[in-house]
Amino acid sequence: MKIKHSLPWPLRIAGPVLIVAILAFMLLPVIVVTLAAFNDKAILAFPPEHWSLHWFARVLTYSDFQSGFRSSLIVTFWASLIALVIGAGMAITVKRLDFKGKDALQAILTMPMVVPQFTIGLGLLILVAQVGLDRGYAILVLCHVILVLPFVLRSVYVSMENLDERLEHAAASLGAPPMKVLFTVVVPLLGPGLFGGWLFAAILSFNEFTASLFITTESTQTLPVTMYNYVREFADPTLAALSVVYIVVTASLLAFANYFLGLGKILNIEESR
Repeated sequence: MKIKHSLPWPLRIAGPVLIVAILAFMLLPVIVVTLAAFNDKAILAFPPEHWSLHWFARVLTYSDFQSGFRSSLIVTFWASLIALVIGAGMAITVKRLDFKGKDALQAILTMPMVVPQFTIGLGLLILVAQVGLDRGYAILVLCHVILVLPFVLRSVYVSMENLDERLEHAAASLGAPPMKVLFTVVVPLLGPGLFGGWLFAAILSFNEFTASLFITTESTQTLPVTMYNYVREFADPTLAALSVVYIVVTASLLAFANYFLGLGKILNIEESR
């Protein structure tokens, strides 16, 4: 006969209390910034004495934010797309082929995950200066591709691990050529990993600041760099309002992806049915 030992009541409630305390600690800055964004005065104050939407209107009408948003969209689009194509190809190559230098290639591809971002940005800045290239969108996109590529590679590689190769063999045995097997069997089965990798790449690229600060110019400033330059000149609640917009948009996109696509399947947490 087994005797069940129950924990004393202080220990039973300690876990939930600790979790609530940690969540409250993490959400407290968000609450403070959100409330400060509605302050009617041109100073950061908490709590606000009077409420106003003036700073949200400034976020939408400030010309530097508009140009920074456009630049971020351009860089994010191309960087996430290029990283998805290269990362998917590299993941399939590393998974399916055995060749000399395979481990070295994997180490090089994942190196940006451990190398500080400012090192990559500074290195590209020195390289561009030495070669004499212009710091245009091409260099900025290249920088972002380097930074987000490991996350795409990892996401697709995990999907490759869960891929049943017997389906490919079955398609090939029925006469399908290799390219048709790739695009009609492999790519659809890798859909969650591909979308998950693109999602990671897009989010990381749009929010990238440290490396971008070294290689952007006045005409290619992304939104995070524009925010940094703004806070150096002004101390009003505009950035608090922009942060609230960031939070709402990000939460809405994640809720949309979870409802219609299932984040568990996209991020390979749940098995696709």
